[in-house]
Amino acid sequence: MLYYLFKYLEELGGPALFNFLSFRALAAMILSLLISVIIGEKIIGKLQKHQVGETIRDLDLAGQMAKKGTPTMGGIIIIMAILVPCILFAKIANIYIILMIVATVWMGLIGFLDDYIKVFKKNKEGLKGKFKVIGQVVLGLLVGIVMFFHEDVVVRMEPAEAALYGYDVVETVEAPDRFNPGKTKQWVYVKSTLTNVPFLKDNELDYAKFLPFLGDNAKKMAWIVFIPLVILIVTAVSNAANLTDGLDGLATGVSAIIGATLGLFAYLSGNAIFADYLNIMYLPHTGELLIFTACFLGACIGFLWYNAYPAQVFMGDTGSLTLGGIIAVLAVILRKELLIPVLCGIFVVENLSVMIQVGYFKYSRKKYGEGRRVFLMSPLHHHYQKKNIPEPKIVARFWIVGILLAALAVITLKIR
Repeated sequence: MLYYLFKYLEELGGPALFNFLSFRALAAMILSLLISVIIGEKIIGKLQKHQVGETIRDLDLAGQMAKKGTPTMGGIIIIMAILVPCILFAKIANIYIILMIVATVWMGLIGFLDDYIKVFKKNKEGLKGKFKVIGQVVLGLLVGIVMFFHEDVVVRMEPAEAALYGYDVVETVEAPDRFNPGKTKQWVYVKSTLTNVPFLKDNELDYAKFLPFLGDNAKKMAWIVFIPLVILIVTAVSNAANLTDGLDGLATGVSAIIGATLGLFAYLSGNAIFADYLNIMYLPHTGELLIFTACFLGACIGFLWYNAYPAQVFMGDTGSLTLGGIIAVLAVILRKELLIPVLCGIFVVENLSVMIQVGYFKYSRKKYGEGRRVFLMSPLHHHYQKKNIPEPKIVARFWIVGILLAALAVITLKIR
């Protein structure tokens, strides 16, 4: 909202600071950090007053007993620290910002309901799994529909390329030609079914190619492939983030690393000059997501003030489901959904460790008459706890791996 106020003041001769994306992003991050740290302390006090404590089920693990009763539902702090600065500093009429706000609120409500049932209804299982999945599917469906059908969700192409592939042109624009200084070049904004694929030469994949039997209608019907994939991504990543939230600062730190990387992608993909230089898709209007990712990063870092070992508050499902949902939707918007196995490698491995553990336990019980385990305990971070590795060391090592994966994700822009 401040963006529109200062835009009006600029027309009256006021400062033009709010025209600069970098200024708004840094201001939003600072405000997000302040909200997390200052208001976060008051929220933790309220949670303690109302005895909103965590019930730890893995009391056989070293150090877990001490965590029993620690306030949970701290994800409220993260959500506030994201939404307030975003609404103030971003162009809230931007379709991508609207989509991210909806995703944050929606996943936050699902997580809050889950935590509420656990804490106040004394039901350790929380919200039934099928209702969680329904909520995730609804969000994935909404995101898929908006991304595929909304007129503002476009990709910039050369007119000849758009005509060759038969994409519908939404708008024709003129932009400076970086190869011919002082001259302009014609571009078109098109409704495209393209996405980014890491390590391939052209770095692009058209979902319509999965429907060759539809002929000329393949591009119009590509939603048959795209929307189910988006639903799968939103469900998988939000659940994986939830599984990763088992040690003090683990999910928060990993999410901050992923969020910072997606913020870089948003800036590069939303900037015509950098997109041309890196030879990647220019996605009009996505640059504004730098503001949202700045809020996301500030919220995560600010929450670590209280969530780092030993944690004064846990995010609960209110936070973990929200973080996972945000990351999934951001990746889809930026057309980096196929990069998730690399960028979100920690989440993927944590999720796989549970699947492997459960799957092998059931298989061995059927074949050998007794359940056997691959890991000492799952998710994977508990396996290392069982090996008596100190919790802060496990978290720090996971962060380091997360940074390495983020670096690998970034260099995929040029490794093809």
